Amino acid sequence: MSEIDAKALGAIAATASAAGTGSVTVATITSTAPGILGVLGFTTTTTVALPVAGLVAAGGLLGFGAYKAWECLNSSQN
Repeated sequence: MSEIDAKALGAIAATASAAGTGSVTVATITSTAPGILGVLGFTTTTTVALPVAGLVAAGGLLGFGAYKAWECLNSSQN
């Protein structure tokens, strides 16, 4: 790994940590409650959330991987 690659990965990690501890709700699922509460008509709600830092890191690594693949495909050593 070159020094430039190491710096790029460090920048991705720094950006992901700076994104904080927030989360993004991707789905909210409502269903009937189990047992007697469901018979009485009560419902329960489940929220599916993803951490913002994880999304930022995944996007950065995906972009870095695409860049490295493009660089490899277009190198003069092929």
